[in-house]
Order: sequence, then structure tokens, then C-alpha cells
Amino acid sequence: MTRVLMTTCAFLLVAALPASAQSRAIAEVLERSAAGSFRNLTESAEKMPEAEYGFQATKETRTFAAFVGHTINSAYNNCSRAKGEANPNTANLEQETSKAALVAAARAVQAYCGAVYAAQNDQTLTEMVAAGQNQAPRVQLLTNIIAHNNNEYGQKVILMRLRGVVPPTTERAQAPRPGLND
Repeated sequence: MTRVLMTTCAFLLVAALPASAQSRAIAEVLERSAAGSFRNLTESAEKMPEAEYGFQATKETRTFAAFVGHTINSAYNNCSRAKGEANPNTANLEQETSKAALVAAARAVQAYCGAVYAAQNDQTLTEMVAAGQNQAPRVQLLTNIIAHNNNEYGQKVILMRLRGVVPPTTERAQAPRPGLND
């Protein structure tokens, strides 16, 4: 429901702008949100000890490694659709168990998708692109990536906490801010 609401609001804002005012205002908001969600993906992959990559809260859930791989697979799939090209990722990273391989893949998808977001402007966000068997505005795919990244990060946070690892977002929030504690 949140994804639908976010997508609808973004689409309506872009559509309501006069042609002369269409710039990168909304595209930049999406780009910043995406950058934050990919930062969390990469930093959580880096921070979790390799020995914990096989950890899963219950036998019915994914391992930490599988959450990382699943998030990367999904981002590549949707970013390549938004870009209008074949998915450059040919591996099923949800099956990967190596921390080194998954951290490298997280950095790679962060760079790949970062370029896709950076290439957008408010007009290109409204263009229709292939979304499975249907067409959807590009903004829908790009918003869904952010929502999915954030959802999967929440799953990884639980696993990190269960293993005594402080998640990157908590670590950043608890870090002293220059000038505030002087």
C-alpha cells in the first residue's frame, strides 16, 4: 500500500508540473532516497561478519546472505527494466554465500542503479517502460526499488541484532556530530 501511495504521489506531482518547470526536482529526491537505500544494503553486507552470513532466524526464512543476494537480484532486475536494457546480472545471487562476492555485488548494483537514477529527470520518470507483461511509469519501478531495498534492510537488521551486530543506520545515528557535542 505504501509503494502504491508513494508512486501515485510522485506520478501526480510530475504530471502537475508545467513543461517549462520540469527539471530534476523529483528525480533528485528519488536519487537521494535510492542512494540511502543502497548505502544500507552495502554497509550491512560489509558489517555482518562472514561467519554469520549463513544465519537465519528460523528455518522458514532466508539466511542473511540470501537476503543480501535477493535484494541485489531484485535491484538489478528493476534498474535494468527502468533503463530499458537486459539485466546485466546473470547470477542468482540469492544462492551466493560468500561475503566477499556479495559485498562486491552490492557495490556493483549500487553503482549500476546509481547511474540509472542519476540519468532521470522529472519528464523521464513519467515515461512508460516494460514491467513484466505490462507497462508502468518508470517512476513506479524506481520507487519500488527503494521500498524493496528498505524492506529487505529491515529484515537484515533483525538478523544483525540477533547476532549482536549494530546495524549501520543505528551506528550512524549514534555517532557524535561535529560541533554538537563541543
